[in-house]
Amino acid sequence: MSTPFAEPFAVIGQAALYNADCLEWLAEREPKSIHGVVTDPPYGLVEYSPTQQAKLRNGRGGVWRLPPSFDGHKRSPLPRFTTLTDDDLGQLACFFGRWAKALMPVLVPGAHVFVASNPLVSHLVAGAICDAGFERRGEIVRLVMTMRGGDRPKNAHDEFPDVTVMPRSGWEPWLLFRKPLEGRVQDNLRNWGTGGLRRCSSERPFADVIRSAPTRSAERRLAPHPSLKPQAFLREVVRSVLPLGQGTVLDPFAGSGSTLAAAEAVGYSSIGVERDLDYADMAVSAIRRLRDYGPPASGPESNSGSASK
Repeated sequence: MSTPFAEPFAVIGQAALYNADCLEWLAEREPKSIHGVVTDPPYGLVEYSPTQQAKLRNGRGGVWRLPPSFDGHKRSPLPRFTTLTDDDLGQLACFFGRWAKALMPVLVPGAHVFVASNPLVSHLVAGAICDAGFERRGEIVRLVMTMRGGDRPKNAHDEFPDVTVMPRSGWEPWLLFRKPLEGRVQDNLRNWGTGGLRRCSSERPFADVIRSAPTRSAERRLAPHPSLKPQAFLREVVRSVLPLGQGTVLDPFAGSGSTLAAAEAVGYSSIGVERDLDYADMAVSAIRRLRDYGPPASGPESNSGSASK
């Protein structure tokens, strides 16, 4: 293709990384050339604006909450989704609608799309993506304890000792969509290699609950991105998105390249698009490091089984 994005920023194994705005990149991409999407987008967009990223990198937080150290360990920052205004939420829905419309043409029929979300905004994201023509195919529950929620009323801890402001988070939603099929599932599998999800084994289908641990410090040292998801979890999800183990996986919000690393680990071809040059630079080395990282299993008795190819 003779386009501004013909040459990737970096190539690591079967992974190609582009430093570009994903909407612009998708507009230039060849139609029906992507077979699955696994991505962890900026939930509220505000936290990944240049202004908020500068505050985060300078340790001043802004919309990011910087948790205190615990037992001598510095914990990762978390975005404050409760600070989003009605206007912010409207812009979020508008953005994901534009993104889904730009994504649709580049996918083959029957391609699945996994989108990490948050319980406070997932309804807006899901509605916008479905309005663009995608089928909602369920939701993957990542069982993981985070630091979100559970606090008592601010500046009124003593007055209301038995009140929690919101539930302490014990899960993370990953929304699942599919581009409409051409014919039946079997027809689509024959023609495009898509339409279903790859089973964990001949005995076990891919399930919608995956036990997961928070991303461990050893993994964060390999890729110090504020929203890094663990390889143990990502490899299970990435493996499932290509039902026949063939095709190309896209992450249009690549960050430090963790989805691409997971694709490398399970033997898939992948493409990542990352707008932030600092994160794209990080990904060049992080993809190799995360690919070679030997994570523990997602959790005891993971419902999705082994993520190995």
